[in-house]
Parts: sequence; C-alpha cells; structure tokens
Amino acid sequence: MNKKLLLATSTATLIFASACGDKSEPVAAQNAESIAEPATVVDFQPTGVIAGTLPEIAKALNSDQVSSEALVQAYLDRIALIDIAGPTLQSVLTINPDALIEAKKLDQMRAEGNVMGALHGVPILLKDNIGTVDNMPTTAGALVLKDNYAKADSPLVAGLRASGAIILGKTNLSQWANFRSEDSMSGWSALGGQVKNPHVLDRNPCGSSSGSGAAGAASLAAGTVGTETNGSIICPSNVNGLVGFKPTVGLVPQQGIIPISHTQDTAGPMTKSVMGSAMMMDAMTQSEGNPYTLGLNKDALKGVRIGVLKFAVGSYAAVNQLFTAALADLEAAGAVLVDIEERPASPSELGLNSYNLLKYEFKDGLNKYLAGTDPDKVTARTLTEIIEFNNTNAALELVLFDQSIMDASEIMDTLESDDYKQAVEMVLKASREDGVDKLLTENDVSVLVAPSGVLASVIDPVNGDNWPSPWPGYASPAARAGYPHATVPMGAFRNVPLGVSFIGTANQDAEVLAFAYAYEQQSQKRVTPNYLATAAADEDIAAAMKPYKM
Repeated sequence: MNKKLLLATSTATLIFASACGDKSEPVAAQNAESIAEPATVVDFQPTGVIAGTLPEIAKALNSDQVSSEALVQAYLDRIALIDIAGPTLQSVLTINPDALIEAKKLDQMRAEGNVMGALHGVPILLKDNIGTVDNMPTTAGALVLKDNYAKADSPLVAGLRASGAIILGKTNLSQWANFRSEDSMSGWSALGGQVKNPHVLDRNPCGSSSGSGAAGAASLAAGTVGTETNGSIICPSNVNGLVGFKPTVGLVPQQGIIPISHTQDTAGPMTKSVMGSAMMMDAMTQSEGNPYTLGLNKDALKGVRIGVLKFAVGSYAAVNQLFTAALADLEAAGAVLVDIEERPASPSELGLNSYNLLKYEFKDGLNKYLAGTDPDKVTARTLTEIIEFNNTNAALELVLFDQSIMDASEIMDTLESDDYKQAVEMVLKASREDGVDKLLTENDVSVLVAPSGVLASVIDPVNGDNWPSPWPGYASPAARAGYPHATVPMGAFRNVPLGVSFIGTANQDAEVLAFAYAYEQQSQKRVTPNYLATAAADEDIAAAMKPYKM
C-alpha cells in the first residue's frame, strides 16, 4: 500500500513556536504563507518517541531518552508536516505560543529532581471548548468567540497541569460541539474549517471532538481531551482508531467548558492506549489514593460475565465481522459472554424529550457561560445575540448549514418549567433504571459490550452528515444516563477503523477501564493511519476498481 503523498517542503520549524508571549491565533492563519512549492514525496508515519503511546512517551521522558523541549518541538514540526501542509488534517486550531517555554521549565525541574506527576513534560491537546489561562482563546470554533480568553483554567486543565502536562494547543471541533444545526457537517467550524480523518482523508472524522480524534490518531500530541454530550468522544475515537473514555457525568468537573447540557456533558481522554487514558483520568480528576492506572490488569476479564448487546450489532457485514472477532478476543481473555437479544422498551416520546432536554439546558447554560466572559472581548452576551451575530456574518458562518438547533433552543422556556422537569425525569429513568441498569441487573453481567458505531461515511458538503442507519451500538443510552463508556479499537475495514464499546453503570469507571484494558492487551487491534486520499487509493481497492484487461 502506498502511504505517501505530496508535501510542500518549507515547513521544518514552525514560525509560531517562537511567538512566545503573544496572543495566539488559528494555526492556519499563522502559517498560510510559510508553506511553499516545490513539493516532494514524504512518508507521513511518525518516527521515534512520538510514534509511541502516552505511557511510552512518559517513560521516555522519565528515562531522559528525550527532553520535554525536544518533544514539544517534534510535535510542532509534525503539526506543520501533516496538519498544515501535506494531508492538511486541520485538526489543530490553535498552538500555545508558550509551549516551548513551559517545556524548558519542566525540563529544568526534572533536572533538579522535582517531578510534578505522571504527565511531567507530556504535551496534551485540548478541544477548543475547554478554557485555559494560556494565551489561546476558547472559541467552540465560532467567529463570535474568537477573542474569548478565559480568566482561569478549567478544573480538568488545572489537574493536567498539576500532574506536569503541557497544554500544547487547542483542537478543531464540530462548531458549538455540533449543537448548532440539524444539517451539520461533523468536524467543521468557521474558524478551523473541515477536519479530515487521517486514515482516509475524505472520510468523516465524526464529532464533535473531531480534531481531538484526528490529532490523537495522527500523533500530533501524546494525548488529547474531548467532550461529549451524546457520542462526541466515542464516535470520533471510534472512526479515528483511538481509545476514547467518557466518564460518569460529574466525575470530571465541567466548570470552564462551553456547555450544552449539565445533565449529559463530560470531558474525557482520547489516546492511543487504555493506560494512556487512565493516566489522563488520574490527572483530570485529581484522583488520590486510588488511581485508575493501578486498576488496570490484563487478567481483569477472567471469569467476568459480559453482556453482549446482540440487538445493537446491526446488519452491516463488516461491522459484524470485526465485532465477532472482538468477542473471540474477549473469550480468549477469560470473559464469559452472555447474549442479550432484546432492546429494553422505552417511551415513544423518549427521543423528543431527550432533544428538548438538551435545548432547554443549552439555552440556560450558554447564557450563563456568556455572562461570565469578558464583555469587551465577547460582545454577544446571550444565545439570542449569538444567533443575530451568525445572521449578520452569514457569509462566513452559514454557508454550509444553518443554525436550526440554536433557533429551536432560543424559544425554550426556563429550567423551572414543568415540561423541562418531566423531560429530565423521563430521559434519566428510561436510560438508567429501565435501560443500562436493567440490562446489567437482569442478565447478571458486569459490563455491556457492542460495536461503538459505524464505519465512517464520506465528508459531504452537499448533504451534510450522511451516516448509515440504523446506527449500531448503545452510545446514546449510555450518554443520556451519564454512565461510563469506553471504546477500544477492534481493527479496520478497508483502512477505516472501528471500535468496541464497554458500558457500565454510574461510577463504575475504574472497572470499565480495567475491562477495556484487558481486551486491548489481548486483541492489540489498533491500526496506524495511512493518510489515503480516498478509500480507492488503497492499491488493492484501486486495482479492483479498474476494468479487467483481457
């Protein structure tokens, strides 16, 4: 398979890496003039330390195999190589202009015997709806928030920093965390453009944590952070071939993050390995005394009853083939598989009430968030004014799709309304007591497994997102319940990755991570991106697409 593409050559060391202390601007704007002809052939596979997983990178730092400064520079060079030039993934929205300075400080601390934690000197990328005190705005990909500089670190960022992590930059995302339009394109934002899937570049990176998924898979940081309301960590991890972990809602504090729903929102790690995600969870939750990493054991599945959600597998042959192989790996790891054939019954109004819940909470939460921003920098102070801004700037904001979800949210009543309270009650009961918990209890199983979703469809600016239906998996009930959910790569079909899901009940996070780790150690099914222009660029597929020559 040909894994090489054309790349402009003049992208060695990034200009923005020396812009320390200045306010940061989107990467594309910083570097648009630095990429020039002529072009040459370059292999986009990472080499050296940055090709490893987060635990391997941390080990290399601890053993003085690499300095944090050299590691940061290697990532900056790689971002120039494939995110700005080459395949132009457009997964990184903004670079921290002080990242190299922070790396030098952490190297000096290490030399003096002062190591802050397990992530000391490890570069991490954050989804750009997460606030930090770094010289980077928090934008949600929206033009109206391009100057929104946070006054404080969000608690999860404070936790990462306390463990020694370097905030390398912010990732692109589906604008407003994909809560702007019912006809949206996952991975598109007005500020960052369209994120590409590094495995097959014209394939959907899914959202809303699109940039975090693509950047993590492409080795642009040791780990990334995404956020989820309904599948926005699981789906991009699934289609980009990463481990993604959505924790129990509330476990990772949500302050300082642009909100959709306080009932369902949570941040979570997206990495190349389960151990890497556990290391990030230890830092993001500032866990003490019972680290998630200590619970990871390759024998964690032995004798454990696993509920196989047969009703959630779907009818796609490729998905079924990969999932069947994953079940064999689970059995090989010692799990006892229990088939669950029937989906729990749910009220006919569940879908509508779930959507209404999000609209109610989005309007309330966003208005409160905007009230806490700098009025000199963020002039739109309410959802109403955001909508007006987008209409005024329609040539930039509304070219590809509308803001129908924002319009629908704006007309919702307050959180004191009976309609809202009834919606919350129905959604939580259907997804928890009558959903995930019922499946676990009635089948006497410790965790539920299913495919994490579908194989990525093609990015389509004409029709918007065009995912196959029905959607395999059980991500929405887990998200509505606010319960822990991990996805782990289970291979790929025609270069497009797919994951297997592990879903538990409230606060079963450590067990879900342990089960995911045991599966990962048995299966080892993560695939490396090939940066193919299209699926047909694969040599075998390309040959089959041509007419037979007599």
